[in-house]
Amino acid sequence: RPALCQEGSCRSSQSLELVEKPHAREKPYNCLECGKNFSQRSHLIQHQRIHNGERPFDFQLVTHRCIHPYECPECGKRFRTTTELLQHEQTHTGERPFHCPDCRKGFNRNFNLVTHRRTHTGERPHKCPRCGKSFSWSSSLTKHQQNH
Repeated sequence: RPALCQEGSCRSSQSLELVEKPHAREKPYNCLECGKNFSQRSHLIQHQRIHNGERPFDFQLVTHRCIHPYECPECGKRFRTTTELLQHEQTHTGERPFHCPDCRKGFNRNFNLVTHRRTHTGERPHKCPRCGKSFSWSSSLTKHQQNH
């Protein structure tokens, strides 16, 4: 769990709640501007206001900075850990150190390679608990479950 910063605005119960919640929920709503994903459509719409020139609420901005203290010097995007920042910086350099042994396609993160390899192996690890249908990607399962 990331530590809270010492700014007074970060001591509220709302920001503490945001920090303590795991980021493991599905995030099927994708911002086409920057690639950020969201668990709820309303959060995506609220986020898109940044790209439209509208400013987010001050509290949300302060909370985001408390939870994501590491800023990319290239584009200003913020991250929870230095590891996430370093991984992100590869998007600016174009570095893709993880290569698929089947097709040699390169990826900036090992996780993306592992997910890609399912296109070759046919692995479908995400199973619907309701009907048993399996999917290669968690986002496909999430979309499927919305149809039940």
